[in-house]
Amino acid sequence: MRNSRTAEISEDVEKGDGGHRHKEEKKSKYRFSILGKRSLYRFFHFFKVLGPGFIVMIADMDAGSVTTAGVSGAQWGYKLIPLQILLIPILYLIQSMTSRLGCVTGKGHGELIREYYGEKWAMFATVTLFLVVFSALITEFSGIAASGEIFGIPKILTVGASFLVLLLVMFTGSYKKAEGIALIFALSTLIFIPAAFFVHPNIHEIIFDGLLGKQPLNDKRYIWLIAANAGAVIMPWMIYYQQSATVEKKLCRKDLKLAETDTLIGSILTQLLMIAVIVMTAATLFKANIVPSTAKAIGMSLIPLAGNYAGLLFSIGLFTSSLLAAFVVSMSFTWAAGETWGYKHSLSHKLGEAKAFYFVYVILIFFSALLVLIPGLPLVTIMVDVEAFNGFVLPIILGFLIMLAGSKKILGNYVYSKPALFSVGILGVIMVVLGIITVLPQGWFSWI
Repeated sequence: MRNSRTAEISEDVEKGDGGHRHKEEKKSKYRFSILGKRSLYRFFHFFKVLGPGFIVMIADMDAGSVTTAGVSGAQWGYKLIPLQILLIPILYLIQSMTSRLGCVTGKGHGELIREYYGEKWAMFATVTLFLVVFSALITEFSGIAASGEIFGIPKILTVGASFLVLLLVMFTGSYKKAEGIALIFALSTLIFIPAAFFVHPNIHEIIFDGLLGKQPLNDKRYIWLIAANAGAVIMPWMIYYQQSATVEKKLCRKDLKLAETDTLIGSILTQLLMIAVIVMTAATLFKANIVPSTAKAIGMSLIPLAGNYAGLLFSIGLFTSSLLAAFVVSMSFTWAAGETWGYKHSLSHKLGEAKAFYFVYVILIFFSALLVLIPGLPLVTIMVDVEAFNGFVLPIILGFLIMLAGSKKILGNYVYSKPALFSVGILGVIMVVLGIITVLPQGWFSWI
C-alpha cells in the first residue's frame, strides 16, 4: 500500500511539474515574442531617429581635420591612431548632452540660453558663434576648392557648384528632405575607409607600430600634433547644430536612448575616418618622407605614390566631407540666430514665412564662398586661426552646456550628475588648452 501511495504521489508531482513547465514554456515563448517585436520595432525606429548625431559627427571630419590627420600619418606613420580611439568617449560624452537637452526640452541651444539666462547672454553666445562659423565656412570652402584642384579643376567651378548645392539643400521645403541629402553627403564621406585599404597598408605595422607601438612623447613636434588632433574634436557649432536638428526632427524623451545611439555611432565613425586618412598617408607619404601641409598637397602627393584612384578617392572624400561640414556649420548659426532673436527658424517654413531665416543662411555661404575665390588669400593661416579661435570660444559654449545639462529645472529627472558635469568640464578645459597650443610656435615650450 505504501509503495502504491508513493507511486501515486510521484505521478502527481510529475504531472504538476509538467504542467508548471508547460506554463513556463508558454510564458517564455510569449516573452520572447514580445521581446522580438520590441527589438524589431526599436531597430526600425532607430532609422527614424538617425540623423542629428550621425551627421554632426561626420561633419566634424571636415577639411581641417582631414589635413590634420593627413599630416599626422605623413609625419609619424601610424603612431597617432591610438589617440583617435581615446577621443571617441570624449566626443560622445559632450555631444550626447546636446541630444538629451533637445529630446527632453524640445528647444534649441540658443532658445534655452535666452529663456533661462536672458537675451543678452544668448546674444553674446550667438555672436561669438557667428565668428567661429564664418571662419569655419572659409575653411570648408577651401577644402572644396582643394578637392578639385588636385585634378586641375578650377576652384571657381567646385566652389560655385557647391554653393548651388547648398542652396538646393536649404530650399527643399522640409527638414526631412534636407536631412536626407545631408545623410548622403555623410555616407559618401565614408569613402575614406575603402580608400585606406586601396593603398595596401601593412597590418602588422598598424598593430605593432601604431596601436601597440611606443609613443614618442619626448618629441615636441609629436606633442604639437597630439594637440592639433585633440583640440579640434569639439567645435562650438557642433553643440548648436545637434540640439537644433534634434528639435527640428521632433525627437522626444522616448527617442532619447536611440538618439544617444545615433551620437555614439557617429562618434565611432568620425574617428574611424580620421584613422583611415592617417593610414592612407602613413602607408604612402610617410614611407616616402613627404610631409605636405595642405589637403591639396596631400592629394597630389598620393597620386604618384598610390595611383590616380587613390588620389581620386581622397579627393571625393575631401569634397563630400567639406560640403557636409559647410551645411552643418552654416545651419548651426542659422538656427541659433532664429532661436536667439525669436523669429521663425525652421526648414519646414516656406521662404515667405521665414525670410530672415533663409536670408542669414544665403548670406553666410555666399560671402564665405566668395572670399575663398579671392586670389592669394592665406587659406592655411586662416585654418590655423580658426582652430585658435575655437579654443577661446569653446569655454563659453561648454559653460552654457554644462549649466543647462546640470539644471534640474530644465531636465528634471534627466539632469546630469555632478561627477558627469565635472568630467565634461575637465575634458572641456583640456580640449581648450590643446586647441590653443596648436597656434603657438612649436618651439614655445622648449623649456619642457
